[in-house]
Amino acid sequence: MGREIGLCLVYRDMWQSSGKYMPRVDQLTRIAQPIVDMGCFTRVETNGGGFEQINLLYGENPNISNRAWTQAFNDAGIQTQMLERGLNGLRMYPVPDDVRKLMFKVKKLQGTDIARSFDGLNDTRNLAKSIEYAKAGGMISQTCLCITKSEIHTVEYYVKMAEELINMGAEEICIKDMAGIGRPVSIGNIVKGIKEIKPDILVQYHGHSGPGFSVTSSLEAARAGADIIDVAMEPLSWGTAHADLLTVHEVLKDAGFSVPDINMNAYMEARTLTQEFIDDFLGYYINPKNRHMNSLLISPGLPGGMMGSLMSDLENNLKSINKYLEKKGQPEISQDDLLIKLFDEVKHVWPIMGNPPLVTPFSQYVKNAALVNVMQMLKGKERWSLLDDNTWDMLLGKSGRLPGKVGEELLTLAKEQGREFFEGDPAALYPDALEEFRKEMEEKGWDTGEDDEELLEYALHPQQYIDYKSGKAKEAFLADLEQRKVANEPSADTGVALSQEPQILTVDVNGEKFKVTIGLKENGQSNTTSGSSNAQSSGETVEILAPLEGKTFFTKDASEKGIQIGDRVEEGDIVCYIEAMKVINAVKADTTGTIVEICFKDGDDIYDDDVLVRLN
Repeated sequence: MGREIGLCLVYRDMWQSSGKYMPRVDQLTRIAQPIVDMGCFTRVETNGGGFEQINLLYGENPNISNRAWTQAFNDAGIQTQMLERGLNGLRMYPVPDDVRKLMFKVKKLQGTDIARSFDGLNDTRNLAKSIEYAKAGGMISQTCLCITKSEIHTVEYYVKMAEELINMGAEEICIKDMAGIGRPVSIGNIVKGIKEIKPDILVQYHGHSGPGFSVTSSLEAARAGADIIDVAMEPLSWGTAHADLLTVHEVLKDAGFSVPDINMNAYMEARTLTQEFIDDFLGYYINPKNRHMNSLLISPGLPGGMMGSLMSDLENNLKSINKYLEKKGQPEISQDDLLIKLFDEVKHVWPIMGNPPLVTPFSQYVKNAALVNVMQMLKGKERWSLLDDNTWDMLLGKSGRLPGKVGEELLTLAKEQGREFFEGDPAALYPDALEEFRKEMEEKGWDTGEDDEELLEYALHPQQYIDYKSGKAKEAFLADLEQRKVANEPSADTGVALSQEPQILTVDVNGEKFKVTIGLKENGQSNTTSGSSNAQSSGETVEILAPLEGKTFFTKDASEKGIQIGDRVEEGDIVCYIEAMKVINAVKADTTGTIVEICFKDGDDIYDDDVLVRLN
């Protein structure tokens, strides 16, 4: 009998790599026991990533969900694991140290055993406190090497990084091949190098199947000494998710490794339940294209898990581009044309942006910059003309140390805009905030929860938590779900499902009206872009136009005051915000004047070049 290899079911990630949401707590607790009964898993990924936030977004409490969902695995002696983003914790932007520390303590008490920590820039400084806080909270600290392919990201680069993490106290190493573009032989050589440094350290391979390498990479990792391989299971394996359990199991078995037998009756029960959850409501948030594998992803290196939001962005931006081209009497372009232009632009801008690993959130920043560049250049404008503040923070070192050097054209642009580079520890930029959140909860009369778990959720996701507590999140989710169901009903005449093109509908829920658009959008931190002015209207009226498609808001938090008719606007002032491509973009005026008309309402969906404000 050969060496034993453990298998980990990434049940959380296989959902979030396929669509927007995960099952509800009542569904998760139903499927937990069949997963246990399958008898083949050493570990199950239960939470982390976007798990907590998406529970809030559909009006559920993630703390109740996590405690109930992990219980069956705890009782069966199957280890549970979560994904966290280092400096960013369980969200898309930095988290203060005291909140991070509480996070590990709470998640362990809720039943999660292992903290899988990654830094999107592979900056080990951002993982030092993850290691410290995970171990202090009683969790096993597993740290990640975020795999990508470039002249910088070599086998030697990753082995050196692993050695640094081990010396910092990491108890396990994960080969996080989030885009599935790690070449199989290189994956094996990385694992081999790690085992030569510390033979007894546990190594776990996590790969996405998008470009097609992951099954071979799983085998090469195992042959080099990996201890655990991550897998998904049908009907949510392959595509933008992960290699299937049955395939990986047989490949490892054929190679002479010892892997536990699979109870196929329990497997079929779990498979049937997962399909039931898809049919219930989750399928309305899964783009069918996410079920496809795509070797075009090899070249740009974008993670398959972001292809769902990317295709949604492309659909909406394509309309704006073709609308512009039609006005100019130029031929329209297809979605495939736009996709290839985007992939080519990603390849061009990635090294100029310092070769950040293409993992959340930096894959979004690179993709967004490339897509906006493509849109602007198609309109005859210059590259980088709408580079946002989130991306600037990454380029300037405020998120961590970039693997490569920032290109000369961006260095010049930074100097022109008076932006300064930051060389210190990024965590120092974000002071402790937990007691402020505790005080706010006391003022609102809210309980901080068992083990301060409600305090943690409020501190991590303040706006989503407020919407959850008020019931607004549940109402908005139900309205969106109903609209999606209507859009997918078969036509009485043809029996064919209605068009899934983005639509804007007004839905009445309990007397309150919601405007809802088909497409995935998530809250994130603030960006800054400039609105375009149009001085071709009558008289001296100047129009500030939307620089991109999205949902408009007057303010991003309660501390701000929205614009009003009669306000004087100076060049550079923020006039509104647009939520687009997973971030909130602050739209700045590029001219001066007095507001005479506001052409949108809070929460309205707008398209590129729509009029936002008129000045004179």
